[in-house]
Amino acid sequence: VQLVESGGGLVQAGGSLRLSCAASGFTIENYAIGWFRQAPGKEPEGVACISSSDGRTYYADSVKGRFTISRGNAKNTVYLQMNSLQPEDTAVYYCNAYRWPSHYWGQGTQVTVSS
Repeated sequence: VQLVESGGGLVQAGGSLRLSCAASGFTIENYAIGWFRQAPGKEPEGVACISSSDGRTYYADSVKGRFTISRGNAKNTVYLQMNSLQPEDTAVYYCNAYRWPSHYWGQGTQVTVSS
């Protein structure tokens, strides 16, 4: 069982990145998926999540209107499209898969936004 994030990198302010969270060993569509981030010296922050039951999405106020979480079920992957990136979005981004009692985390991918 594994979650692997990818798609991070260095981007200028105003740019875009798409993060991927690929699952192996389980079917990701059966799990609620959340994206979290942690910047240096700061507490982890929930960014976005998508439910397993009805596909509802939820966003932190700080990213609402700029980030979009979506499922690519055919590829057992969840995406986080990030637009209009700002330096304050710089962090390590992690995806999480949750379905009681199972809970999986990826290793994280670094996103750095330069001003």
